[in-house]
Amino acid sequence: MPYVLDSQHSLDVAIIGGGITGAVLAIGLLSRGFKVTIYERARGFSEVGAGIGFTPNAEWAMKVVDPRIHLAFKKVASRNSTDWFSWINSYGDNQKAKTPHDELIYNMYLGDRGFEGCHRAQFLDELAKLIPADCAKFRKNLSTIEDRGEDEKLVIKFQDGATAQADIVIGCDGIRSRVRQLVLGEDNPASYPSYTHKYAFRGLIPMEKAVPVLGEEKTGSRFMHLGDGAHALTFPVADGKLLNVVAFVHDPNEWPDQNRMTGSCTKQDAVNAFKNFAPATRGIIDLLPEQLDKWAIFDTCDNPAPTYVKGRLCLAGDAAHASSPHHGAGAGMGIEDVAALTTLLELAQSEMQNEKHSKIDLIRHAFAGYDRIRLKRSHWLVETSRYVGELYEWQHGRDPAKIRREIDWRARKIWSYNIDEMDRQAKEEFMRSLWAKSEIST
Repeated sequence: MPYVLDSQHSLDVAIIGGGITGAVLAIGLLSRGFKVTIYERARGFSEVGAGIGFTPNAEWAMKVVDPRIHLAFKKVASRNSTDWFSWINSYGDNQKAKTPHDELIYNMYLGDRGFEGCHRAQFLDELAKLIPADCAKFRKNLSTIEDRGEDEKLVIKFQDGATAQADIVIGCDGIRSRVRQLVLGEDNPASYPSYTHKYAFRGLIPMEKAVPVLGEEKTGSRFMHLGDGAHALTFPVADGKLLNVVAFVHDPNEWPDQNRMTGSCTKQDAVNAFKNFAPATRGIIDLLPEQLDKWAIFDTCDNPAPTYVKGRLCLAGDAAHASSPHHGAGAGMGIEDVAALTTLLELAQSEMQNEKHSKIDLIRHAFAGYDRIRLKRSHWLVETSRYVGELYEWQHGRDPAKIRREIDWRARKIWSYNIDEMDRQAKEEFMRSLWAKSEIST
């Protein structure tokens, strides 16, 4: 049951963006007694892309934020038929080997249920059921935010001329975040993402068509198909009824339009990119729709944000640290952000009842703790995600032993992250900084 606090001792939070990170944050804050409003530019809750998977650290973070979030994920998650994630050499020249099949590079055990995936829209639909209708405002495109002073609420201005007020604004508005521009400055290169020189084809293939091509084993679990200049990820979603396919291609050129992340193409473009791959991989590419979009992969690796906060503004998820999807951990990192934010803001709200510190000071302490806890790890994720995308396409060599070592330690650093320890550190950081300020004041 949500906490009940009087308006004097509760914080009013505006969340910009109604994707997975924004929805999870809203649920976590609402269950802790905050007044929360989501402002989303689309006509409803929306997510870009098709399939998504969550690693063990992300699933644990869901439970810390609100156990109902994890239950919502499990409701739509597809359990893998095996407990392994496999990386295979799917390039054509391995067909010269004595055994003309994809060459296994590495198998990683994923636990009893494996690394489960779901359709993004299905997960977001389940999350939306946990958010009261009056807590979400749609077709609200942020223009600017005005800070009128410490004793006043922030004024949020939208492009349609409407305004709103809040004590705190948290930007969960994705890779092209307007809040990031307001936090870092519109002329700051760190306010904008950069092209990684990779684009992707995405598709959902009915399982009855996928199984004859890849077989039961490869359609029942997660497989990364590695090769020269391209790679593909396949895994089941929609309760095993669909195979999610994401096929990446190296692009030496610049992306033609920095403001548009998709470009039209045909299936033949994807077929050409994978023409030198093994027959099974080529076969699954052949099952993609005739008309495709190619999705430019942008990230914040070239110009990472030096901070995620400015005053009472804060960034979370892709708005803070958009990564390429090669680790499959970007959304999970956003949920880690939410776990830290909900812990720190709950402490700030609790301390407001003591009336020893001002609301503004408590918000600043919470956000400072968030910055200290989240910057290093999330920056590393952006860097390692770009690196492994290059690794999968042999841009750092094609030695299987090296590829295996790099995959192992990087994946384990993400998956084995201790969310409970992060939660403990967040609380400790907040109370220590608050105590230090009290000592200085006296």
